[in-house]
This record gives sequence, C-alpha cells and structure tokens, in this order.
Amino acid sequence: MSNNARLEYAGKSYEFPVIKGTENELAIDIKTMRSETGMITIDPGFKNTGSCESAITFLDGEKGILRYRGYSIEELAEKADFLEVAYLLIFGELPNQEELHKFHNDIKGESHVDEEMKKILDGFPKSAHPMGVLTSLTSALIAFNPSSVNVTSEKEMYWAIVRILAKFPVLVSWTLRKKKGLPLDYGDDTLGYVENIHKMMFKRPNHKYEKNKVVIDALDKLLILHADHEQNCSTSTVRMVGSSHAGLFASLSAGIAALWGPLHGGANQAVLEMLEAIEADGGDTKKYMSKAKDKNDPFRLMGFGHRVYKNFDPRAKIIKKAADEVLGDLGVEDPILDIAKGLEKEALSDKYFVDRKLYPNVDFYSGIIYRALGIPTEMFTVMFALGRLPGWIAQWREMRLKNEPIGRPRQVYIGHASREFVAVDKR
Repeated sequence: MSNNARLEYAGKSYEFPVIKGTENELAIDIKTMRSETGMITIDPGFKNTGSCESAITFLDGEKGILRYRGYSIEELAEKADFLEVAYLLIFGELPNQEELHKFHNDIKGESHVDEEMKKILDGFPKSAHPMGVLTSLTSALIAFNPSSVNVTSEKEMYWAIVRILAKFPVLVSWTLRKKKGLPLDYGDDTLGYVENIHKMMFKRPNHKYEKNKVVIDALDKLLILHADHEQNCSTSTVRMVGSSHAGLFASLSAGIAALWGPLHGGANQAVLEMLEAIEADGGDTKKYMSKAKDKNDPFRLMGFGHRVYKNFDPRAKIIKKAADEVLGDLGVEDPILDIAKGLEKEALSDKYFVDRKLYPNVDFYSGIIYRALGIPTEMFTVMFALGRLPGWIAQWREMRLKNEPIGRPRQVYIGHASREFVAVDKR
C-alpha cells in the first residue's frame, strides 16, 4: 500500500506523503503543494488543517479522550496536583520529588511583582473587564523583564517559565481584588501553589485566612482540566505570535486576548449570563429546555455539548463531582445554582438531549463552581487563563525549540480584478 495520497487535477497527477502520529492519526503533508501544483487548500477555521506536529496533548473528540503527554486526564485529575501537571506539560515528564520541590521553591522566589505595576492597575476603572486588565498587565510584564529569552539556553528558558508561573497568579488575584475593591495581596510562600492562589484571591482584611480543602481540591482540578487542549484558538495564537520570535510574555498576552471571546474562554461566562436571564424570566427550566429544542427559537442553551467532543466531554465527568462537593460543603443557597441543577437534570433525562449527546460540558460545571465561590462572572475567563497558562507555555516552548517557521496562511482573493485609478474629480 502506498504511503502517498494522490491529487488529480486538469489531467495531471501529484503525490504527497501521508504521515502517521503515535495515535494513528493520518495527515497529508502538503507543504510542497503550491510549488508543485500552483494551488493551495482553503479550510475556513482550519478545522481540517494541522498547523504543527506536537508531543504535548492528544485529543480524540469522537471517543472522549484527553491525554497530557500520554497520561489520561482522569488519572491526572485524581492523582496529581496542578504544579505537577504544569511541569509535565512544559518539560515532558512528571517531576520526581526533588524536581517538584525545586520547581515550587524557584516559583516562590520569583513571585514578587514590581510595585510600579500597581500604578498600571490603578489606571483602570473598577468597571473594566478583568480580561482586558489581565491582558494589559501580562503585556506590561515585558517592560519589567525587557531581555528576550535565549531559547537555546535551558537556564534562560527555565527561569522565564518560572517567572511567569510565579507572577501570573499575582496578576490574576490583583485583577479580582481590584474588581471587588479589596487591598492587594502577595500571598504566603508557606502554602502550596494552588492554596496560595486561593489565599491571594479570597483573603479578606481583618480576617484570618482559613484553608478549605474541598474548595482548594476543586480549584486544583479545574486548573488541571483547563491546562491544555491541543491547537485551539488561543493556543494557536500563542504559537503564531511566537513564530515571529516574539517573547514569551508577549505571546501569552496575545493568547489571553484570543481566550476572551465568548466562543472560546468566555463560554463559562456565557453559561452564567444565560442562567441569570432564565432567573429574570421566572426560572422555568422546562420552558427553556423546550425553547432550546425549537429550531425556530433563537435561544441557545450554553454549556451543553462541545465543538470537539462528539460523545462526551471527559473533563465534565470529573468536574461534576467536584461541583457537587463544593456546593455540598459550602451549603450555598442561590436560585441561579438551583436553575443550573434543574437544567442539568432535564438534559440528562430528556431523550432529545441524550440522543444528540448534548451533555453538560466543563464550562457548565466550572461556572457553577466559580459562582459558588463568589467569583464575579466577568472573572470566569481569567480563571480559565490561569489554568491554561502551562499549556500555552508548553506550546510556545515546543514551537521555539523546534524552530518552526513563521506562521503565514494563504488566501483565495475574491476582490476586484486589476483596474485603472480614477482621479477624484472624475469619480
């Protein structure tokens, strides 16, 4: 059997090699197609186009499989913590105890954010969207760390990674505390990575910080589940910007901007906005499930089904359990969360949704947890960015170490053909 794919056009035949991934994915290598045939492919949204070969994340949407570096998301969420998963994604292997201890200590040593960054934060009104604030603060880090990273130096690459993993949670917590009108917090380096994030975000003035294991475990799982997801919009953006040899912080800032959109990271915010709209209309879940099934009704049920997962979202099964535990532990009474539970129950038992595999996805459950913790709806995508940080770093590092060419998609031009210029007085 030939390892080539044949293209026939206008009486001519061309062959292109077929490559196979470690999970038996097949791809036609068309990098010589334009030079050989004069043609390009067109694939809006790049749904059928592989932009790279990557060893980081495997995703099979039809079978509901998600693996980081070969490890199943189910096993990582159960047995690892977020910092272990970050190390795995970025450096390729799970750390041993000594490596993990050093990694955490190095991060704690770089967690200080220059005081002048507070002046930038002060420049934003309290009403500013947190994603706009976070994008700006991340980009501003470049000014305080102006030297570019020598990607051929393991030491320089390592410390650039450590610095952003150290400083980014501070920026996230400052963004939240600005929104809530709370004094800024630097956290506590005696705590674990996720515990410290929790403290920086939620410690109130004049109150002793108390750890809540159920909440911290849920946050840990949420961050792990969002840590990477193959070549999605924001990750592709990070790689594209990095392909110009832009620095790590600049590339990450671009990724945050891409994540902001409601079709990507903003999906969990859209879930809560939908729930609030249902509550404002009386809270009748059966009415809105009927509207969702009506093809002529513009209403869309947010947080159900997934663009990639055609069967079920493996992350949703994990985070559903955590959501139940958080709601049980906190004893939150909230009509919005009651509506969410009602929609979930309806969808899991309604034949229309079951047949179409429109199950609650990770955005649905993450929104519920963030709501229960008292995180403002506008902050949900910021939390997504916090989880996705190690995946973006891993993808940027892989792309730079492989010295991938600058991203430069083609187009099919459909504008005017050549025409003569007409002077302004004759138009």
